[in-house]
Amino acid sequence: MQIWLTSDEHFGHANIIRFCNRPFSDTDDMREKLIDNFNSRVKPGDVTFHLGDMFWRKLQVKECMGILERLNGKHFYINGNHEEVFDRPESFALIDMFLNITDVRMFRHENKRIWMSHYAHRCWPKSHQGSYHVFGHTHGVLEDFGRSHDVGVDSNNYAPVSFTELVTLMESKEPNVGAK
Repeated sequence: MQIWLTSDEHFGHANIIRFCNRPFSDTDDMREKLIDNFNSRVKPGDVTFHLGDMFWRKLQVKECMGILERLNGKHFYINGNHEEVFDRPESFALIDMFLNITDVRMFRHENKRIWMSHYAHRCWPKSHQGSYHVFGHTHGVLEDFGRSHDVGVDSNNYAPVSFTELVTLMESKEPNVGAK
């Protein structure tokens, strides 16, 4: 089993293609390529943390469920700023497809701590002790700070980042020593 991290897929969001200069012809093309990229990396027994803004507000709950059913593995969710789909009365079945949904999360794996939030932070729990921070929201326009990384699809070839790749990247950076 591998751990994966991703964010800001924006399934169904037509304007994100233009806003972020994504290489897709339309939302159908974007959906299919993002699903293909995801499944080419993530295997059925793997776990993925989605750090918000997975579905655009115009999608129907059943469309969101159909997309999630096509993605390999098990899924956790960290809320972002475009979560209108989850607020609908009929969204309980979609919510139940995730192992857990929360606003932020500290995850521990292989003696590493990863602070997960949709938003970038300049300091985070244990940042001065070498913990990592992963975020989305910025669509590749914000530089990483200390041991932080934008795991959004726009910053990572439209695919999730593995825990192994994250460790390699983070260990090449200095901890955020300014915050104690």
